[in-house]
Amino acid sequence: MAFAVAGHSQAKISPGLLARAREAVEKSREFLLRRQAVEGHWHFSMEANATMDAQYIFFNRLHGREKPAEEKRLGLHLLATQGADGGWPLFHGGPGHLSASIEAYFALKLLGYSPEDEPLRRACEFIHGQGGLAQAQVFTRFFLAFFGQFPWEGVPALPPEIMLLPDRFRFSIYNMSSWARSTVVPLLILGQHRPRVVIPAEQGCAELWVGSEVADDFSFPPAEETISWKNFFVQADKVFRLLDRLPTSWRRAGLERALHWVLERQDCNGGWAGIQPAMINSVLALRAMGCAANHPAVVAGLEAIDDFLVERDGHLLFQPCVSPTWDTALIVRGLLDAGESPDSEAVTSAVRWLEKAQIRREGDWAVKRPDLPAAGWAFEYANDFYPDVDDSAVILMSLHLAGRADTD
Repeated sequence: MAFAVAGHSQAKISPGLLARAREAVEKSREFLLRRQAVEGHWHFSMEANATMDAQYIFFNRLHGREKPAEEKRLGLHLLATQGADGGWPLFHGGPGHLSASIEAYFALKLLGYSPEDEPLRRACEFIHGQGGLAQAQVFTRFFLAFFGQFPWEGVPALPPEIMLLPDRFRFSIYNMSSWARSTVVPLLILGQHRPRVVIPAEQGCAELWVGSEVADDFSFPPAEETISWKNFFVQADKVFRLLDRLPTSWRRAGLERALHWVLERQDCNGGWAGIQPAMINSVLALRAMGCAANHPAVVAGLEAIDDFLVERDGHLLFQPCVSPTWDTALIVRGLLDAGESPDSEAVTSAVRWLEKAQIRREGDWAVKRPDLPAAGWAFEYANDFYPDVDDSAVILMSLHLAGRADTD
């Protein structure tokens, strides 16, 4: 049999290979149909890197709650994902990454592991070889500073007066991406209040400094990429430090606006923007602004955060987000391409679920596009303020293939 590939001449496929391919397609189809939720959608776990597990441990300490069983298992997952070079990578099989390794190391110290333990010795050597704590990235510096492990002089300035900037200004929050905005706004509060957890010296990570315990210069050169978090903070830090000279009344106004912004953007499931950084920062920001542990927004936020814990291959890990609409749209398209009928129960129930997931309320996008009708989809179960182009496009293509071209 000949197999046509766009832009190429037909390639011949042996009958044996074709038979195995058909068998693989059928097995995949059967597997996916077994995994479909009763509501009609699909959802598979999402693994990121060591910073997720580490930051869950940091968060519990900062919030003042105890989760010993979960943290013990997260610690075992951290040990299981340490790379051969002693560090922790940003992606499976990749080289060790300095900041991810610092966070993993510090989290293990908080769990009671000793710097003399073999995994931590190897990690310390890797971190020293990369320049130590002085070379940590921005968000890692924030977490370390919350525990007194990094001087605040080395953390970029993020004054809450940013909330008062007009939308047209370069550093307005509405010129950030949605995930950056939802992460940075609560960080404005945390950077001002600077919550502090006092830990025993043996749980700290002073041994990760290279040369001296405290570096004289914490600046870092701009990243090679034109658009990056590092470049944003490098440029913004120079401007934002000038805002320290503004009247304190402006600072109070900025803090209040940031607090209201966070409260107004909490989703129905208690989360923010459907992502871990925004959720963790928002709960901590609410506490820093005086919200009690039993405040409804805090309680709901904690539930949303804990919902990101998932079992996978015998390990407990902390997900950065969840992806039901994305998973469902891609699987619907795959099933249809594999010959599944658009009228099958699997496809029709998935289509119904996707149609119900469409977001009909205005989100932050309306600041820039006030006349655009609300009709997109987000990546997650609950993320009404931030539908995105990627999910909306893939879902529309799947609905079209399923015979729903007339959908609104």
